[in-house]
Amino acid sequence: MQINQHARLSCAPMMDWTDRHCRVFHRAITRHALLYTEMVTAPALVRGGAVHLLDFSPVEHPVAVQLGGSEPDELADAARLCAERGYDEINLNVGCPSDRVQSGCFGAVLMERPALVADCVKAMIEAQPVEVTVKCRLGVDDQDPETVLPDFLSRVRDAGVTRVAIHARKAWLQGLSPKENRDVPPLDYDIVHRMKEAFPDLHISLNGGLETLEAGLPHLETLDGLMYGRAAYHQPWDVLADVDELVFGDAPQTKTRADVVHDMLPYIEAHLDAGGKLAQVTRHMLGLFAGQPGARGWRRILSEGAHKPDAGPALVLQALEAVQMAQAA
Repeated sequence: MQINQHARLSCAPMMDWTDRHCRVFHRAITRHALLYTEMVTAPALVRGGAVHLLDFSPVEHPVAVQLGGSEPDELADAARLCAERGYDEINLNVGCPSDRVQSGCFGAVLMERPALVADCVKAMIEAQPVEVTVKCRLGVDDQDPETVLPDFLSRVRDAGVTRVAIHARKAWLQGLSPKENRDVPPLDYDIVHRMKEAFPDLHISLNGGLETLEAGLPHLETLDGLMYGRAAYHQPWDVLADVDELVFGDAPQTKTRADVVHDMLPYIEAHLDAGGKLAQVTRHMLGLFAGQPGARGWRRILSEGAHKPDAGPALVLQALEAVQMAQAA
């Protein structure tokens, strides 16, 4: 399956959340969804030499790395490093509204500098063979999305980008916190659909406010992809368990939530053997039983016990047993 087809449903890049442990866990639920890293800044890779931030497990494929930056040559160097490590896609962040992103002149603030974004993606594309994509907002602050967004998409398309994920909210860099920017600006799905009509040659994915898989599926009648963020993280089974069948046309899900837990045990053991901590993995698994009998006990056992020095697979199995006992009651 080509990477464009995997992008029919993806898990959004989310700082502090979509690390390599989270991605292995999500891959245990879905074979086909495209998984994104947290944002990695180009300066950290190129100037700081922090290439360990690019580490990932082969089981994560298809997996995309998201870069943050605004200097074309530096982004080109960072893209080469990503390509050398085997990523399936390299995404440029033009949507993050955090203060530190603004101060570095990357993220959503780049919606104000579309010509620079075009220069950046052109340099990234020319530097290496992996597909370069963009994740953006509708605009920032007082910009008019009806004017700004078509111009932005035209420029990145002309620079060689064929795939864009659009978070269907503006970002308010003045007056709203990064957290508020995820909820307060109103969603406008209609303009994303209009952009697809205006740019039929672009692969456009919709991001923002998608709470359930069922809520997203109708958009696929017009758009090319869906990108799920917090819902996929907090209710991973509810969002991801059926996507291989309903979105990708593959066989129905045969695993249970318990199967996913057992699938994670060898990975957890290897992580602990390498000197890692159980909580680094299990913190991403807390929502696996969301809405199910025993979910509270699952979260409590893992949250209270995973930080202890001797915590390991036995604790995970204890938490699973608590769920099974609650469901059998």
